[in-house]
Amino acid sequence: MIVMKFGGTSVGTAASIQNVLEIVRRRLARRPVVVVSAHSGVTDMLVDLSQRAPRGNVDTARLEERHRAILAELGLPDTLHESLLQELRELARGMKLVGEASPRAIDLMLSFGERLSARTVAAYFTLHGLEARAIDAFDAGLRTDSTFGRARPLPDDGRVKRFIAGVREVPVVTGYIAADEHGNVTTLGRNGSDYSASLFGNALDAEEIQIWTDVDGVMTADPKLVAEARPIATMSFDEASELAYYGGKVLHPATILPAMEKAIPVRVLNTRRPEYAGTVVLPDYEEAGSVVRAVAHKRGVHLVNIVTPRMLQTHGFLAKVFDAAARHEVVIDLVATSEISITMTTDSARHLDRLAADLGQLGRVTVEPGHAMVCLVGHGMAKDRMVLARALTAVAEAGVRPRVLSQGAIRVNLALVVTEAEMERAVKALHACFFP
Repeated sequence: MIVMKFGGTSVGTAASIQNVLEIVRRRLARRPVVVVSAHSGVTDMLVDLSQRAPRGNVDTARLEERHRAILAELGLPDTLHESLLQELRELARGMKLVGEASPRAIDLMLSFGERLSARTVAAYFTLHGLEARAIDAFDAGLRTDSTFGRARPLPDDGRVKRFIAGVREVPVVTGYIAADEHGNVTTLGRNGSDYSASLFGNALDAEEIQIWTDVDGVMTADPKLVAEARPIATMSFDEASELAYYGGKVLHPATILPAMEKAIPVRVLNTRRPEYAGTVVLPDYEEAGSVVRAVAHKRGVHLVNIVTPRMLQTHGFLAKVFDAAARHEVVIDLVATSEISITMTTDSARHLDRLAADLGQLGRVTVEPGHAMVCLVGHGMAKDRMVLARALTAVAEAGVRPRVLSQGAIRVNLALVVTEAEMERAVKALHACFFP
């Protein structure tokens, strides 16, 4: 069995869905379980609706027209989604009546994108002789905690495998969504359909998890920034995890973890060029002679600085800082310390003002937005003593001054924090240095 996840652009138009049918049909012998995202742009429409509805604007016409247009082009009845759309309208009206949108209600609203997409894809498959069944992930047994907006999966007891074993048709499962133990719909965070695919792959003991997207696989840098970026044929789980975490656009940061647990290969493929081999991520892989495999970047990084003489020769100070971050659900990425100061980075801006106020009891706190993280990834860095010198020389010659520098314990990554204004120069300089 394989799990095949198709992203928003892969199911974004009638033509792309037709292409997906042929891709799946050619892999029927491998018993595919298909996981789909919402049609491209639809989740943004739903986010907008969740913000408008409490203020009284519950118009869903543009979203409905988008789906009906795709149905018409695919030759499917325009009534296919009527019950779901009616449920969406009622939810929007409920938000208007109470004048607010709770995190639980927002997750429910955002779930409609994947639920509508799965029904379209399954109906089109069936119309063309490939019997398929649309399945909501929560009906298949995908369970999470109740952290709405960024829910965490709960252990699977075999319920997912039992459910899928009873499906005679090709399962077309919703990505991105699940349910908590009370039956409330939850979401796994934006772009969480990759994560869904990996969770299903783990639960089903799949032989491979395929992530179908609109690029030829994982690249040595974002091709939108670096025209010379090259595809990577093979990489290791830890390299792919670091690359995703530090801003690699192809894989969701959490995708690799469930696959790692059972050593299931993850393959990234291009829906527009299905014959291309793409990138395969393996449990253990090291390319001979390679130092750096890729340059990743992540925008929207904040620096949080704490300065206090109370740190000096005091035990437990960092524990208090991390405890405050945990209370306010702020994820800390990098940490640099001196005798009397701490600098941390985070891209969790939602409760950052509360965290800063709380940390103010420990010392003088400043928050600096407008930064980015640029990261080199590769096993070979652990064996090459010149990587740091080459990297710092390259960014210095490009006129970039890093604010924070970090190398992970397993020495697969080297991260630099720079201003967002300097980020593009840093990425290009590092790519030119290590991929001449």
